[in-house]
Amino acid sequence: MNQNIDGGAYEIIQNRLRGFAGELRTQLTKLNTARKEVFGAIETSLIANDRINTQNYCIARDVVSVGRYTILGYNVHIGLRSGIRLEDVFSVYAFENNTLKEVGLEFLQKEAFETDFLNLYRYYKEAYFARFARRGRYLYMIFHLKENSEDFKTFKWLMTDEGIEYIDNRSDHEVQYPDQYEFRWKQAGRDDQRKGSFPHVSIMDRVFVETMGGDLTIKVEDNTDDGRGIYREEVEYSDQTLDDAEYAYADLGNLIALRIRPYQEAYRYFIFNEKIQEAKRIDALEQSGVLLPDNHGLIFANGYYLQTGEYKLFETPADGRLFKKRIAAPNGEDFLYVFY
Repeated sequence: MNQNIDGGAYEIIQNRLRGFAGELRTQLTKLNTARKEVFGAIETSLIANDRINTQNYCIARDVVSVGRYTILGYNVHIGLRSGIRLEDVFSVYAFENNTLKEVGLEFLQKEAFETDFLNLYRYYKEAYFARFARRGRYLYMIFHLKENSEDFKTFKWLMTDEGIEYIDNRSDHEVQYPDQYEFRWKQAGRDDQRKGSFPHVSIMDRVFVETMGGDLTIKVEDNTDDGRGIYREEVEYSDQTLDDAEYAYADLGNLIALRIRPYQEAYRYFIFNEKIQEAKRIDALEQSGVLLPDNHGLIFANGYYLQTGEYKLFETPADGRLFKKRIAAPNGEDFLYVFY
């Protein structure tokens, strides 16, 4: 009898919540329609697509539009031929009648640029084109000096109504990546340690972590008489102490980002959700952590984690991918996050 009553009450509440959700969606749709009438809206649509063909077999790296022109940057294997030429790295196309037509390299053939370009490959045999970057009216061509190196060289151009004007090759500092973390890691210290049969480190008295006894453990109770937790994974050295590991954290509202380094191991990264008492390992936080608008959560190179506990990890590996920029849509509501 009681079970039937409980079941009926649950269905009533569920139906009411569904009704409220439907009404809320209706009101939001009306509000969005009214907003478009007042502020306007730019609807985007695909008008055409085209295929770019190059004279050489190449590995395409980046493409940029400058007025009616499109510049494709790539790298080719030149084989036995000595020296890299401008056409081995760039092709220029004009956008006409919804198609891209190759127009030659006159657009880029500035004497000072060609001299700097040839000198780059003369002094750095392993140099390769990496990407374009735009900062206001300036266009940058970025070349890495060798594979798996952070050293790079930049060619700077000014975009004008007539085309582009070459500036110099001394503007590397203008195309640095932004800070990869939009929060600061705070190191846990001795004062945060809790002694007992199963000692641990307190993170703001909201979550408790340790790497002793053969595993890394994340707990939600400040109980040193019990070693159990909500999350556990093995560590390499079972005889380590609290002082042997490193613990850092960042307060992100309902979320707490954790950076833990067991003894003589690499850092491991986690997100703890205090609201639903859940911990997830997020290796991509080693590269970057970018905050979503209005404290909605966190985005990283291969996924996101929201304050609600919803998260997504894409199959694309995050290794080597850095946060490049955030682009706001014309409607002011949507954002594009670019990782490179």
